[in-house]
Amino acid sequence: MKALIIDDERLARKELASLLAGHEGIEIIGEAANADEAEALITEKKPDLLFLDINMPGRTGFQLLESLEHAPLVIFVTAYDEHALEAFRVNALDYLMKPIDPARLEEAINKLPRKGEEGVPQREVLKESDQIFLKDGEKCWFVTLKDVRYFESEGNYVRVRFGDNKPLVLRSLNKLEEKLDPLVFFRANRKHIVNLRWVDRIEPWFSGGLMVKLKHTDKDGEPESIEVSRRQAARFKDLLSL
Repeated sequence: MKALIIDDERLARKELASLLAGHEGIEIIGEAANADEAEALITEKKPDLLFLDINMPGRTGFQLLESLEHAPLVIFVTAYDEHALEAFRVNALDYLMKPIDPARLEEAINKLPRKGEEGVPQREVLKESDQIFLKDGEKCWFVTLKDVRYFESEGNYVRVRFGDNKPLVLRSLNKLEEKLDPLVFFRANRKHIVNLRWVDRIEPWFSGGLMVKLKHTDKDGEPESIEVSRRQAARFKDLLSL
């Protein structure tokens, strides 16, 4: 996996590069001392992974990510724990504190996707304990999948329902389905993928379909409902039966 180290401290870059030398799956293809240098390198070298400091002269690490159209995977490396919450609202795989503990670094690297058959890094199926980055306009979230009740297709976009939030992200429901654990996230119909952990009860519906009531109420105090199509009803029953 091709990686860039982005940190304004030369010694910090050297220390991290030394630690990463023991990890055969990581290839350091460049270093940058600030966000401007990093943005140019990212455009030129197209890395898979950034080891990114947060507080740097000029733009911060967060501002760098906001300027990228397609951000690589990110592991933050910083001396300040005050940014941890914000790190989980952007495309962060992990958050490491300086000085870097080799065991924590290894733990972070173990979260990286494995290589596909053609040598291209690919994400594994996401577990419900995994977190995903969502951005809708100026708002960003880093959400644990178990907290997502369902995904709803809206044209070329998907609306993600968690808590009282419902951001709209540019992603097809079919592509999203490929990344989700099918034993947890069920394709109920053409427009919805529902988290089975949020199912409260099931009711018969028209034409052999089912109506799923979720453990969450709408603004009128009624349980949220997702229809399971007749085509998917048999498989749905199999998943939830003993």
